[in-house]
Amino acid sequence: MSLDPSVIIDNLPLFMEGAGMTLRITAIAFVVGMTIGGFASLAALSRFAPLRWICSTYIAVMRGIPFIVLLFLIHYGLPAAGIRFPAIVNGTAALSLFAGAYYTEIIRACVQALPKGQWESARAIGMSPAAAAKDVIIPQILAPMVPPVVNCTMTMIKESSVISTITVAELTFSGLVVQGETFAPFEVFIAVALIYWAITAAFAFGATMFERRLAGASRNRLMTPLVSRYLVLDGRRT
Repeated sequence: MSLDPSVIIDNLPLFMEGAGMTLRITAIAFVVGMTIGGFASLAALSRFAPLRWICSTYIAVMRGIPFIVLLFLIHYGLPAAGIRFPAIVNGTAALSLFAGAYYTEIIRACVQALPKGQWESARAIGMSPAAAAKDVIIPQILAPMVPPVVNCTMTMIKESSVISTITVAELTFSGLVVQGETFAPFEVFIAVALIYWAITAAFAFGATMFERRLAGASRNRLMTPLVSRYLVLDGRRT
């Protein structure tokens, strides 16, 4: 079997257009999913039992069903209820909800990994809850959050290919279109695979650089006078 590189070269603009759509969908799902994760993790850590129950149910449902089932439920179920959105909106919403459950677990785990009593120690030196979160809690969880968030986001980049099933013109859908026109599936899906690999590799490299910068910035931020007093009170500095 011989490969025909012209199939890839001639259709490269279509592949790039599909890759751009994949990146846009993933970027929106990341922002929305992290927002969901932030609020849902607060609910999961709340002392109010109904909030914890709602959050636990959301996480259990999202983690317990295949993404394609959630996608079809939104794309085909909402119109049955008289609610209609474009396919790209349905696909992005499904990916955002799916990602949000995993981001929630990541944020909650990072907060729970901190030594107990940090909130109380911060409040004991007069810090407001918002200031304690901003200056004490968040700087400590950002760096540990990066690796699991990166892994989760890379999974979401690949899961976005499922959105091709509702005719959203992302990378996999573009590959299917080219394959249907050229009858060269091997060349087409080698190209698609390489583009996905390039996207995830570039994302992982950028995330590694960001993690290194963030670790240094977090250390510097924790050395402010007020937070230094907190660290002494908490027994982490002498």
